[in-house]
Amino acid sequence: MTLGPDRPVCATQTGWSGPRRLSSVATSTPALWAAFAAVHLWTAWCGVRVMPERVFWDLGLYRQWVDAGLADDHWPVLDEPWVYPAGALAPLVVVGWLARALPLPRLTADEAFAAWWTVMVTTLNLVVVLRLLHLSRRPGRLGLGGGRVAAWWWVGFLAALGPVAVGRIDALVTPLVVVALLVVTARPRLAAALLTVGAWVKVAPGVLLLPVVLALRRSWPAAVGPAAAVSTVVLGTVALLGGREHVWSFLGVQGGRGMQVEAVGASPWLLWGLFSTAVQRPFNSEISTYEVTGPGVQTACDVLDGLFYATLLAAAALLAWRAWGPRRLPTAELVTRGSLLLLLTMVVTNKVLSPQYLTWLVAPVVVALAWQLPRWRGTAGTLLGVAAATQVVFPWAYTSMITAQPAATEMLVVRNVGLVVLWVVTARAVVRPAVTAADPVAAEAPG
Repeated sequence: MTLGPDRPVCATQTGWSGPRRLSSVATSTPALWAAFAAVHLWTAWCGVRVMPERVFWDLGLYRQWVDAGLADDHWPVLDEPWVYPAGALAPLVVVGWLARALPLPRLTADEAFAAWWTVMVTTLNLVVVLRLLHLSRRPGRLGLGGGRVAAWWWVGFLAALGPVAVGRIDALVTPLVVVALLVVTARPRLAAALLTVGAWVKVAPGVLLLPVVLALRRSWPAAVGPAAAVSTVVLGTVALLGGREHVWSFLGVQGGRGMQVEAVGASPWLLWGLFSTAVQRPFNSEISTYEVTGPGVQTACDVLDGLFYATLLAAAALLAWRAWGPRRLPTAELVTRGSLLLLLTMVVTNKVLSPQYLTWLVAPVVVALAWQLPRWRGTAGTLLGVAAATQVVFPWAYTSMITAQPAATEMLVVRNVGLVVLWVVTARAVVRPAVTAADPVAAEAPG
C-alpha cells in the first residue's frame, strides 16, 4: 500500500512511538499530579511505617521537644540552647497541636506526628507546583513550558533523594526559597521576607539575601526593610517569652562538632578506613550522628572551620564583582548561579553534612529550569544523580556504610565527588557566564 505525501502515518507503520508517548506524559498535567501524589505517598509510607526510626528519626526528636513544652512548659530556645534558630519552633508546635487535636486512627503518637508533618510538607510543595504550572501558562518570555519542566524535575528530585527529603525541617524551607527566587524582581519585598523566614527556621536561606540584594542593584533597600522587619518580630517574640539568653545559641552549637561521616571532607578517611583500623566511625550520642575519627581528623576539622568562612566570603566577593563589575552577570544568572554557588560552598566546605542538606540546592535549579536558562541541564542532571547516590547510602545502605563496607563507602565518596564537581562547574559558570540574548528576569520585572 502506497502512502500519499499528505496521508498520516500511524505509529504501527513507522515503528516504536516511545519518545512521542514520553513527550505526551511530560506535558500532561494529570500525569504530573499523579507522580507528585505517588512520590509523597511513598515517602510518607516509608517514614511512617517502613523505617521511621531511621528516615524520620528527627521527627521523633521534634515531637519530644513539643511534648515537653506542651506538658511541662519547657521549650527549646526559650528555656535552653537549641540547635535550630528560634523560628523553627513555630511549625513544630503547629504539627504537635494537630497531632494532639486531630489524632489519626491506628497510628501511635509518633506516627500521627509524622503523618501530620508529611501533610504540612506536601501542602507547601503543592503550592509551589501550582505556582510553577501557572508560570508555564503565562504569556511572554517565561511562558514557554519552563515551569512544567521545573515541576517535573522537582518531583524527580524528591523521588531520587527519598524519604529524607520530607522527614526533616529542611523540607519546610525549600518551598519558601523557591517562591522567593521566582518573585525576586517582581516582588522583592516578598522575596526578602520569605528568605528571612526561612533563615529563622534553618540558617542556609539567609545567605541567599546576598544575590537577591545584588540582583536588585539600586532597589536593594526594598529587600533590607522586610528582612529587618521579620527578624525584629522573631527576636521580639523570643525576648517577650523569656528566651533572649538563648536566641543565638544555634550559632555556637555546630562549632564543637567533629567530622560527620557524610561530610565531603571525611572522604579521604572513609577510603583509608577500608584498609586500616586507625580510622573509626563512632556514634556521637550527644548529637545523634556518626563521625569519623583517626589521625589528622581534628586538624582537618580546624582547617574546615576556617575554610568554610573564607570560601563563603570569596564566593560573596565574586558575586559582588559579577554584579557591579564592568561585565555584569545577567540578573537571572546572578540569582540562580549565585544562590547555588553560595549553597554549594556551605555544603562542600562544611564538616557537617546530613543527607537533607541536598534540599538546600533545589531552589536555584528549579528556578533556572522554570526560566529556561542555558547550561543548566547538566547541573540539573548531576544533582539528580547526587541525590540518588545519597538515597542509596541513606537510608538503604547506611548500616553497611558506618561499618566500613566497601560498596556503600565508595558510593558515598562518589556522591561527595559529584558535589565537588557541581561546585567547580557552578563557580566557573559565574566567572564565565553563558551569553544570552535576553534576561528573562529583567524582562518580567515590572517597571
